[in-house]
Amino acid sequence: MNVFWFFPTAGDERFLGTLEGARKADLPYLKQIAGALDNLGYDGALLPTGANCEDAWITASMLASVTNRLKFLVALRPGLMSPTLSARMAATFDQLSGGRLLLNIVTGGNPAEQAGFGNYLDHDERYELTDEFLTIWRDVLQGKTVDFNGKHLSVSRAAVSEAAVQKPYPPLYFGGSSEAGKKVGLKHADVHLLWGEPPAKIKKKVEEMRKRAKAEGKNLRFGLRLHVIVRETEKAAWDAADELIQYVTEETIEAYQKRFSLFDSTAQKTQSSLHGGSKQRKDLEISPNLWAGVGLAREGAGTALVGDPDTVAARLKEYEEIGIDTFILSGYPHLEEAYRFAELVFPKLKNKPVNVREEAI
Repeated sequence: MNVFWFFPTAGDERFLGTLEGARKADLPYLKQIAGALDNLGYDGALLPTGANCEDAWITASMLASVTNRLKFLVALRPGLMSPTLSARMAATFDQLSGGRLLLNIVTGGNPAEQAGFGNYLDHDERYELTDEFLTIWRDVLQGKTVDFNGKHLSVSRAAVSEAAVQKPYPPLYFGGSSEAGKKVGLKHADVHLLWGEPPAKIKKKVEEMRKRAKAEGKNLRFGLRLHVIVRETEKAAWDAADELIQYVTEETIEAYQKRFSLFDSTAQKTQSSLHGGSKQRKDLEISPNLWAGVGLAREGAGTALVGDPDTVAARLKEYEEIGIDTFILSGYPHLEEAYRFAELVFPKLKNKPVNVREEAI
């Protein structure tokens, strides 16, 4: 089981739906999180992308220099830069970090945000572009000189002189949920990412993608993006979940739902449908210990595992048995919750001992 955490590069929160207790994503704070993750034994961390986030590449470059073993899952946005330049950046980062780069392919699901970057393609066209981008990107990182003339991208004699440490190139993570996204992911990705849903639904999705990958002679791995709210007791964990959304009003929920309705992302539409617009725990617990409250006032992954250490560890192992081998987790605020999760849950997970000082006897 690989356990990753999340860098809140758009700023951190103590409560959803309010700036009360919020923190700026400045370098000192992000360095605190990076140091904690590196020392506690997390395998890696995701750096998101978006118009409200600090740039993932520059942030990862800064944080790689103050860590020793932590891997960085950096967002890669096809269509916003040249695939050749992107490949060169990946090779340089992988070399200078000692092979600690992972790539999260983000095609984009918000047409308004895409337009802000100068990309006016529709949903399926963006995946066409992503396919062309990754075809060029993968080839040049394998040392090929590429001539490519596609519908969206063209290059002549494209090559990079640098070689990545990881062969044939740093691993590619991909989260497409639409049919267009699945096709591109099956062609290019090493790890298929999913957002948290009940285990039965995740199992169905894993089985579908595994069957399709096998038909193409490919071995596909799976990752799951979740939030976690873990406390010493079950009651304390559920109380913390209620506290997290105490400032979320009906107006807040309505505003987020209206915004999400403009997205053309299949995964976002699924996450937005899980909570039903309700703050009642009976409505938000969509399967045992899986809580959809985060999605009331947050874009992207909207579910959290809530419970005591034994329960949360057991739920993670349920997903692991389905076929998930990588978990990308987060909690509010991210610094304190990184410590809490590691100290309470790592000892319950196989091969995840927490790095804490032993008291002298």
